[in-house]
Amino acid sequence: MKSTSSNLRDALRHFSTAGLLLGTLLFAFSLTPSLLPRPTYAQGIVSGLSFSAGYALGFIAHWLWDYLQLPRPGRRTERTIKLTAAGICTLIAAIFLWRASAWQNSLRALMDMEEASGIRPLSIALIALAVFALLLLLVRLFRLTFRFLARRLRRFVPHRVSNLLGVIAAATLFWSVIDGVIFTLALRAADNSFQQIDELILDEISPPVDPMKTGSEHSLISWEALGGRGRRFVTQGPSAESIGAFLGEEAMEPLRVYVGLNAAETPAERARLALEELKRVGAFERSVLLLATPTGRGWVDPAAQNTVEYLHRGDIATATMQYSYLPSHLALIVEGEYGAENARALFATVYEYWSELPEEARPRLYLHGLSLGSLNSDLSFDFYDIIDAPFHGALWSGPPFRSETWRTVTRERDPGSPAWLPTFRGGAVVRFMNQYRGLDAPESAWGDFRISYLQYGSDPITFFDPRILYREPDWMREPRAPDVSPDLRWYPVVTMLQLLGDLAVGRAPPGYGHTIAAEHYLDAWMALTEPEGWSEAEFERLRQRFRQAR
Repeated sequence: MKSTSSNLRDALRHFSTAGLLLGTLLFAFSLTPSLLPRPTYAQGIVSGLSFSAGYALGFIAHWLWDYLQLPRPGRRTERTIKLTAAGICTLIAAIFLWRASAWQNSLRALMDMEEASGIRPLSIALIALAVFALLLLLVRLFRLTFRFLARRLRRFVPHRVSNLLGVIAAATLFWSVIDGVIFTLALRAADNSFQQIDELILDEISPPVDPMKTGSEHSLISWEALGGRGRRFVTQGPSAESIGAFLGEEAMEPLRVYVGLNAAETPAERARLALEELKRVGAFERSVLLLATPTGRGWVDPAAQNTVEYLHRGDIATATMQYSYLPSHLALIVEGEYGAENARALFATVYEYWSELPEEARPRLYLHGLSLGSLNSDLSFDFYDIIDAPFHGALWSGPPFRSETWRTVTRERDPGSPAWLPTFRGGAVVRFMNQYRGLDAPESAWGDFRISYLQYGSDPITFFDPRILYREPDWMREPRAPDVSPDLRWYPVVTMLQLLGDLAVGRAPPGYGHTIAAEHYLDAWMALTEPEGWSEAEFERLRQRFRQAR
């Protein structure tokens, strides 16, 4: 009867030694901190993917070595090398598992979060093992499919041609199942689920009675057509009374126009509906007009909206249009172009009317978007179309890494400015700010047309880049952003997987990551729009109000 150690050796013979060693090393590296604290389940998934990637690389390297018929060491030397490497890798993994809790808590301390009770090494290892087992099962299923198809093809074509055609056919079959069946059905189910949630009318939110509010009986857009996000947007903002009570003076009621996805069939029709509603409520008679592009599900950040309405004493109108029921990351994959089309329709329709008004009589026009909203807002206009009558500016917060304007400006930043807070051509048009430095830092004058970015160095949605797979990004080099861990290190493959985990499930308190704090919005809006009548003491009191409300 075989001993346990003999059974273990037999089992391990079916695995690549080089793959296991490299996988263990990448597993250890995956435990180091990234941009945001990770819960145990997310750490386990990232570690499992890292181990799987290392195993695959080690397996391929070993196969390539044998294929090229390169010399191999003797059996005794090879055994010694393997045992030594295994010991070193195991030691590194044990040290990194022991340090994992301290690394995560150092990140939490950096972001003023409470310490976690501890990272569970056994839970992480079990989740990682399950991820590896699942991926290994899929790979072996693919191999069986490939071999089956290749054997059938050998009746008609040479051996190597049949192998090539078998790989292509198996890959096509797997991709068709994943993309055409699983992915499509999952997205369809998600879209239907989020649509039902969006259409749900909650009892605690009542239709407005004020005829100047969207969704009222007098509105061109029905209460039902607003959707869940729209109903909250038009009813839960600051009122003239609350603004006036804070200021100690009379204030105006902020105007909010929201067009839900069900309000009309096409983006162009919804945009015309938004324009007519803006005209109905007198939006073009206000001092400021804001076109806010929402995130995927139609959400406009209250921290951004409420602050700008207080700053302008309610003398502001805002218009926004929903373009999806899906969360931003799914909307970006499935409906990326539709979001941009929606933003272009709203801007073009409103801008055409606005630009025909007498210059001295029209409101100042600004754009805003958070996350996917900032990407679509950026795509909503062409500079050549606004040269004759430029709008006044834009505030784009938490811009995603796919934003072409953001990437171009960051890449071509002035020498000496860091990638996480660039200075571009002296700040004459485009400026960046974060929680540590405002928009007024550049010494040169800011022109009449202003583009501003509000971003945090710890935001994975902004600083993720697929090329991190094989090269260290500029933002990781010294000097680093103050909210980025000094223990963060770049490792090929692993760092990209860590940031994907941060992007998918990472959470941070306001002022870090992808959660923009209201007081930082206040700083941005103050510098961008320059509202009149605010002393330093009054502005600081407003900042404290929003900080305490948070």
